[in-house]
Amino acid sequence: MQQKILLVDDREDNLFSMETILEKDGYLFVKATSGRQALKILLKEYDFALILMDVKMPNLSGFETAELIYERERLKFIPIIFITANNYGEENIFKGYRAGAVDYIYKPINPDLLRAKVSVFVELYKKNHQLLAQEQKLKAININLQNEIKEREASEDKVRQLNIQLLKNIARLESMNKELDRFAFMASHDLQEPLRKIRTFSDRLLSKNKNLGEEEMLYIDRIQRAAVRMQTLIEDILTFSKISVEQDSFVNSDLNVLVGEVLADLETTVEEKHAKIEVGQLPSLPVNPGLMRPLFHNLISNALKYSKKDVDPVIRIRSEIDSTPNGNPAKEVHKYCKIFVEDNGIGFDQKYSEQIFGMFKRLHLSTEFEGTGIGLALCKKIVEKHNGHISAKSKVNEGSTFIITLPMPN
Repeated sequence: MQQKILLVDDREDNLFSMETILEKDGYLFVKATSGRQALKILLKEYDFALILMDVKMPNLSGFETAELIYERERLKFIPIIFITANNYGEENIFKGYRAGAVDYIYKPINPDLLRAKVSVFVELYKKNHQLLAQEQKLKAININLQNEIKEREASEDKVRQLNIQLLKNIARLESMNKELDRFAFMASHDLQEPLRKIRTFSDRLLSKNKNLGEEEMLYIDRIQRAAVRMQTLIEDILTFSKISVEQDSFVNSDLNVLVGEVLADLETTVEEKHAKIEVGQLPSLPVNPGLMRPLFHNLISNALKYSKKDVDPVIRIRSEIDSTPNGNPAKEVHKYCKIFVEDNGIGFDQKYSEQIFGMFKRLHLSTEFEGTGIGLALCKKIVEKHNGHISAKSKVNEGSTFIITLPMPN
């Protein structure tokens, strides 16, 4: 980029002489033949690297012109070199410096000296211009940084407010869940008494009226069956509600012993179904035995319930240890115990593998298979209470496999 120099002299030959000396250095020249003309030029143009100005000029001298130039804020940084044929003495030289001069060149002009001084001041102008540009850039960066800090502070404040609201919502939901569990427990408990009366009085009605007709007997039988189903549902709801308030009292327990106790309870059903149950070696884990028993009871009961007609049920229970790195090689590897409960029953479509763990979700009509639709939801809640996970794999008519994943102590 060419640097602009303003040449001010009342004689054309002096202007021509300075231009001739400096033109080989590639400067761009603007010429004025008086101080007033120079001021008019500077009203429109102010991007000059240097002003070379004669001291002795009619009307406005170089000193007077310099004083007027430096009254304008945007022109204060343009250096002025005075060109003079006279040595005015120290007092006048200082006057020139006070007016804004940065140097003097005496006539007759030494071309090499003029070129050297102009080169120095032009270079200083360029450096100063770069510093000003850098200052503006830093100011802009600083403004952007301040805006970013304000935005970040606003965002952090918003996040804090959202976290506070989230904690309040969580606390409210936990309170509501506890209230709901208490309500379900109390409601289910209170419903059992009228159910017992329905069953008792229907039994009495049946025993005292031996001569009832076939239709009346059918009605009473339906009442009793409905009461049994209702009582089973209430008991399942009570069990489900108790899990929420159950303390995390984990003790190291042999899972083989817990499964053995469940199989003892189901002995009659196993014999009726002619079922074959194979139990592999299961580990000892820190669990809540009171919760693990209904977990295995529900899974084994389901395997027996949903067996194929005319095919003896085969149920296999086994385990394996799985190590899953936590992503940081410097830390320990977490171990998990996977327990598999496999059967050769009727199975189900894999697309329902998530839905079956929902409350009251049933894939079959109650007329086909008895049940309340709470069993697998209960299993899911028990496993999650142990910080684990339960999933299912199945194919229609090819059996099902339920997979319980529980963390192992390091």
